[in-house]
Amino acid sequence: MRLSILSVVAVAAVVLTGCVPQKKYDELQNRFNSVYAENQGCQTELAAAKSRIEGLQDAIQAERNNMTSLQNALTECLAGSKQGGANIAKLVDEINASNKYIKHLTEINRKNDSLNMVLTNNLTRSLSREELKDVDVQVLKGVVFISLSDNMLYRSGSYEISPAANETLSKIAKIIKDYKDYDVIIEGNTDNVPIKKENIRNNWDLSALRASSVVQALQNQHGVDPKRMTAGGRGEYNPVASNATDQGRAKNRRTQIIITPQLDEFMELIGQAPETN
Repeated sequence: MRLSILSVVAVAAVVLTGCVPQKKYDELQNRFNSVYAENQGCQTELAAAKSRIEGLQDAIQAERNNMTSLQNALTECLAGSKQGGANIAKLVDEINASNKYIKHLTEINRKNDSLNMVLTNNLTRSLSREELKDVDVQVLKGVVFISLSDNMLYRSGSYEISPAANETLSKIAKIIKDYKDYDVIIEGNTDNVPIKKENIRNNWDLSALRASSVVQALQNQHGVDPKRMTAGGRGEYNPVASNATDQGRAKNRRTQIIITPQLDEFMELIGQAPETN
C-alpha cells in the first residue's frame, strides 16, 4: 500500500505548531497513527518482491527437473519397443516446449541480474570516495539495496535532510530515473536508544519521518515520480549490528533505498508453463 506522505507531513506540521484544539489534534493524531500502520506495507512489498524473484528461480529449477524426467521417459520408450512411436513423438514435443520455456525464464532472470549489475556499477562510479564512506550498495536476491548513514543524511535526532546530503540524493535520483521499470522502497531504521524529542514519540516515528523526508526530497527536489515510491519506517527492529557498541548503533542508524524490478511479468511467465501429462 502506498503511503499518504502528505498526511505525515501535515500531522508533523500541526504538532510542531504547539497549540491546536483537542478535537482537531485527536483527529490528526488518528490519521498519523493510521499512516504509521500503513508503513508495515513497505516491508510486505519488499518481501513480496523477493518472493516473486525466488518463485521465478524455483520455476526454472522445476522445469529443468521436468525436462529431465521427460528425457528419461524418452530413453525408456526408445529402449522398449518400436510400438511407442506416438508416445515418442509426444515426448519430443514436450521436451522441446519445456526447453523453450526454460530458455525464456532464464533470459528474463539474466536480464534482471544484468540490469542490477549495471545499475549498481553506474551508481558506485557516480559517488565520490568521500560519499562511499556513508553509502553502501549491495544486490541481494535480485534487489538493489542502497544504505545511507544517518550521519550523512540528518542531524542527530532529526528527520530534516541536511544540505550536504542533497548532492548524494541527486546522484541516486538520476539512477532511479534512468531505470523506469523499477519500483523504489525507502525504509528508515534506527538504533535502540530512545528518542528524546518533544514532537517525536519514539523510534518508530523517527524512522518513518526520515523515510518520508527522503521520499519528498527525491520527489520535490530531484524529480522522481512519486507513484514509483513507497516510504516506511522499521524503528529499531531491523538491526544489522549489535546495539551494545557505538559502532554497531551507528550501522543501525540508516535509511535504505531499495530498488526492485516490477515483477508482474515474472508471475505471468510462471503461470504460462507448458502443460505436461
